[in-house]
Amino acid sequence: MLKIYNTLTRKKEEFVPIVDGHVGMYVCGPTVYGMPHLGHAKSYVNFDVVHRFFKFLGYKVKYVQNITDVGHLVGDGDSGEDKINRQAKLEKLDPYEIAYKYECEYFKSMDALNILRPSISCRATGFIIDIIEAVKQILDAGFAYVTKDGNVYFDVHKYANYGQLSHRTLDKNVSGERVEIADDKKNAEDFALWKAVDSNALMKWNSPWGVGCPGWHIECSVLARKFLGDEFDIHGGGIDNIFPHHECECAQGDILTGKVPMHYFMHNNLVTVNGTKMGKSLGNSVTLQSLCEKFGAQTIRFFILQFHYRSILGIDEQNIITCGKQLEKINAFVNAVRDIVGEQVETPENEIKEIFDNCVEAMNEDFNTPVVVSELLKLLKVGNTYISTKDIKVLKQINYVISKMMEDVLGLVFEKRKQVELTIPANVKELAQKRWEAKQTKNWAEADKLRQQIADLGFVVKDSKDSYEILKGE
Repeated sequence: MLKIYNTLTRKKEEFVPIVDGHVGMYVCGPTVYGMPHLGHAKSYVNFDVVHRFFKFLGYKVKYVQNITDVGHLVGDGDSGEDKINRQAKLEKLDPYEIAYKYECEYFKSMDALNILRPSISCRATGFIIDIIEAVKQILDAGFAYVTKDGNVYFDVHKYANYGQLSHRTLDKNVSGERVEIADDKKNAEDFALWKAVDSNALMKWNSPWGVGCPGWHIECSVLARKFLGDEFDIHGGGIDNIFPHHECECAQGDILTGKVPMHYFMHNNLVTVNGTKMGKSLGNSVTLQSLCEKFGAQTIRFFILQFHYRSILGIDEQNIITCGKQLEKINAFVNAVRDIVGEQVETPENEIKEIFDNCVEAMNEDFNTPVVVSELLKLLKVGNTYISTKDIKVLKQINYVISKMMEDVLGLVFEKRKQVELTIPANVKELAQKRWEAKQTKNWAEADKLRQQIADLGFVVKDSKDSYEILKGE
């Protein structure tokens, strides 16, 4: 029985899908104005494992992720400059070029981390008509207003359940606490559905309220509804987005559909540097590209899996190095198993089944990957005995765990051991042949003498019934 910690209720709950055998999952995607960093890696590796485990359980998963390419302002508020527009000025490029450039970088990094692509990846700018229609609907329902400047704001004071996700009351939403406050709002807590822009802006669209662009929060409500329906199973994102972004989504979704659309809200915790949240806007982010070049993409993925998705991940280079060494041992173990059994698998029994069942149980308990990793390291200790005895039956069971849990669920990729072609000198070949002939005539003294000469040259001869093989000596 799968249990998920639901931020909406602040407790673990049994997962019950809306449609039996199907999962609809929406995860907030990146704002594409800079290189992806470790914070992106943590979030999307975490939800990749969620995606993979549902598939492992036999669910058909529809995974939707947006690309924010407009509307996300510096400071995450309703005043100030669009993050993409600001980066476009810095790089002297068109905002659309910036968005496309960093969207490509994002997917390049996700592919390197072996993160499965979403079923649907959608840019906000591709759905402006849908967004405008949603804003009209909220206005018609009486929960928004248009200002003289052409901005449209959601009137938080008219929505009684505002705070249901973050557990904030309106008197705790202090003006300017997190965001810059626009000066044409009725209330400081109100948030933008549509923002008027200067006529010289490159990213702008005509609307019933004048030329403008969407607010940051509305795109997720619209895209989730468009591709997953009026209600869907899971919404995921970072814990730093609980307020205001996801709180606003709950309010918008309720007005648009008559209910809070997501049944389970999942939030991954932050990456910190010296105890401070890591992010591009804070100037302390570490690019994924640099980390992958230094440690390897699979090491970074394995490092992230050592932490529960709801735990803080603190950057520690020594821990990353240690994870890299562990991964090397796992890779060598996987190769050793597959050198014997190839791709053959058998359903686990006895102690191998116990390890596998412990892994599944940990994943069913709110996707507890650190426990899974510890069980798989236990598998190495158990498995090395069976490698030395070449117990084919048990090694096939171990390979089942490798395939299903290490690869399919955790998403680890194992490199095949490189086969180095052995160059055997002509004189060694000649001595080996003479030794073979001496053995055939039962001239054991001569055979032993030739064996030692071969060993002195750094080689050994392994005999079989009808032939021999020359190998590199220890």
